[in-house]
Amino acid sequence: MQITNTILMIRPVAFRMNEQTAVNNYFQEELEITNTSINLKAQNEFDDFVEILRKRGVNVIVVDDKLETDTPDSIFPNNWVSFHESGTVVVYPMFAENRRRERREDIFDILEENGFRIDNIVDYTSAEEEGFFLEGTGSILKDRVNQKAYCALSERAHEELFIEFCEDFNSFPVIFTANQTVEGKRLPIYHTNVMMAMAQTFAVICLDTIDDKKERKNVVDHLKQAKKEIITISEAQMHQFAGNMLQVIGAQEKRFMVMSSAAYYSLRKDQINAIEKHCEIIHSTLETIETCGGGSARCMMAEVFLPKAN
Repeated sequence: MQITNTILMIRPVAFRMNEQTAVNNYFQEELEITNTSINLKAQNEFDDFVEILRKRGVNVIVVDDKLETDTPDSIFPNNWVSFHESGTVVVYPMFAENRRRERREDIFDILEENGFRIDNIVDYTSAEEEGFFLEGTGSILKDRVNQKAYCALSERAHEELFIEFCEDFNSFPVIFTANQTVEGKRLPIYHTNVMMAMAQTFAVICLDTIDDKKERKNVVDHLKQAKKEIITISEAQMHQFAGNMLQVIGAQEKRFMVMSSAAYYSLRKDQINAIEKHCEIIHSTLETIETCGGGSARCMMAEVFLPKAN
């Protein structure tokens, strides 16, 4: 299965701009309002987003964040954990120290209470001691059907660790560097999933960020081999989070491409038409979350592929 109908989402209690991630997440910006107001706005955006997904029949499991852990980025659980069809849970090493507190074993209990089976936990977090990081499906884009994994290398995506993941999960590694212009310099994009989205029959990608022509051709070749329609976006559209999308399954097996309203309204009509050939689009306003968190719709959804318990 490339896509799932079950999503884990974490409702924020202390959301704000995380100073520890801002050092290399160039999508983050400060808002001139109190952190209490920021969190309240983020909660409202979160609740509206969940409601939109559930109305389409997506199974959303919502877990509340814990105030005592002080985890401003807990709303982005896809970076610390992934849940696989084999019954395996993977726990990832995180760049920001305060994001490591997001890892919660009680969430595994909640998934089991919701009827899912967990057989095994693969834990890469010891890599943090060596200064190596790999931030979940933020760093890794899996083409599950074709057993490939795409990764844009950065401070949050270490090459050797990514290759180790690919060996452990029988995936062919497609490695490249993706850059964005920051104050006139080309600097690595912090997560693969802000410049690329992998759907069942197509991929949305900002090819302009892959400066090396050989690397760009290699990525395109692999997508073509997998028979994915390639829908390209510009760097300006990427900055409106048009690469940060996720395809999900709703009621009656209907497929949806989920994105923020900022992403949707940045798209041209021909790009929207290209996506809608494959599936319907859902979008929701996530302005506060995007501005302070530097992440968008896809980052908020941790896909659950775990098997159901008997």
